[in-house]
Amino acid sequence: MSDVNWTALSIFVLLFGFVTWLGFVAANWRRGDLDLLHEWGLGGRRFGAVITWFLLGGDLYTAYTFIAVPALAFGAGAIAFFAVPFTIVSYPVFFLVFPRLWQVCHRHHYITAGDFVRGRFGNRWLALAVAVTGIVATMPYIALQLSGLQVVISALGISGTGVAADLPLLIAFLILAAFTYSSGLRAPASIAIVKDILVLVTAFAAVIVIPIQLGGFGRIFAAVPSAKILLAAPGANTTGAYSAYATLALGSGLAIFLYPHSLTGILSASSGGAVRRNAALLPAYSLLLGLLALLGFFAIAAGVATLPEYADGFRRFGNNFAVPALFLHSFPAWFAGIAFAAIGIGALVPAAIMSIAAANLYTRNIHREFIRKTPTDRQEAQMAKRVSLIVKFGALVFIVFVPTQYAVYLQLLGGIWIIQILPAVMLGAYTSWFNGWALLVGWAAGTAVGTAMAVAVNLTPTFPLHVAGYVFPGYAALYTVILNIALVVVLTPLFNALGARGTILDATVSSDYHA
Repeated sequence: MSDVNWTALSIFVLLFGFVTWLGFVAANWRRGDLDLLHEWGLGGRRFGAVITWFLLGGDLYTAYTFIAVPALAFGAGAIAFFAVPFTIVSYPVFFLVFPRLWQVCHRHHYITAGDFVRGRFGNRWLALAVAVTGIVATMPYIALQLSGLQVVISALGISGTGVAADLPLLIAFLILAAFTYSSGLRAPASIAIVKDILVLVTAFAAVIVIPIQLGGFGRIFAAVPSAKILLAAPGANTTGAYSAYATLALGSGLAIFLYPHSLTGILSASSGGAVRRNAALLPAYSLLLGLLALLGFFAIAAGVATLPEYADGFRRFGNNFAVPALFLHSFPAWFAGIAFAAIGIGALVPAAIMSIAAANLYTRNIHREFIRKTPTDRQEAQMAKRVSLIVKFGALVFIVFVPTQYAVYLQLLGGIWIIQILPAVMLGAYTSWFNGWALLVGWAAGTAVGTAMAVAVNLTPTFPLHVAGYVFPGYAALYTVILNIALVVVLTPLFNALGARGTILDATVSSDYHA
């Protein structure tokens, strides 16, 4: 680890330099006035089905996915494969809900989920809750992208202490900040094409070359401890790992497209048809995700954790170093450089989209709603650009000065928090029956109880729910969103009867939701 891998580093820098150039010139791609927020923050809503496919793929399948999913398989085994069915669950939901949401947002010029909720339910405090939830849930996600980049930089042999250790990450941050500020969403949209091609090449090369090196899949699975191959059988009076796996898949599938960066990618599409076509095309990434998860088993079979040359990497980054160590062990240096560039660029794309999405939320649903109600178009866009820089800087500070494990904890909490906007956003795409204040109470209760559940189990995602002598370990996010919806259904008629403001303030009409 002390020696720089100059061949891999050269390839990495060359590809990184190319996407940096691409990020800056993207400002001229489908040129628009970047002093308008919808041009800077949504690419002018002009991305067709193919570009949207790459953008959403770059958005959802990130550097952290490339690192963390195989790391979970490496450390915990079969439970990591919940990531595959969760994406399969998410796409039917995507097909049913988000073309409708795109349609109404397009007609009313809504830029964020907060804008939609404000128009649908006429409650600016509910819109504020949606915005704050989105921003808070996104921040640790950005930090984890930078964390993935940090792992790759270390794998290239660049190490040190103090400023020297963090300098490459700081340079990457400055590049990210500069092209996001200058080009807006066009930058990650263009870079996502390069990123996805590199990821596909790396993933398919890995699942062909590495099994050949290791003697085939039979030998690989024989080398994996049996406890990691299958979920543990449930004990008496408990559903054990089975319910944990199922609820993680279902809860994650319901939550993933509620994240601001996902919605930003969706709302940048040129038509509802482009959104629907992506619901059909995006499952191709599920195959890729399954292949990535297998890399964890490959790393076990290759025995990379026992090799002395990778000891420092595992000491610093734990199981997250499994994939970089596997690539260094299995590929020639030039291809390792390509693989590491795929992961590094896979950090830039989602981090850029996430910072843009968070900036859009702050600008539209906090600053414009509560601080400066009538900004000019240019002032609004400039505010979003400045906030995007602040968001990225905050994530950088977090990674440099706070142990990465805390970012992981916050990201796990983020999943519990973001799903609490499901009733207002997803169900709101179908009905305005809910009372805005009831939705706000449901959101608050779900957030508070979900946080308490996570704290009670030391910030792990599954909570043992005790019911009538049985224990149902499950994803706290799913349990709490059920509580949230139940409260909304019960409180809506009560609040309406008490005269609290309800659906009479709906700014949308039924025809807005159909092409």
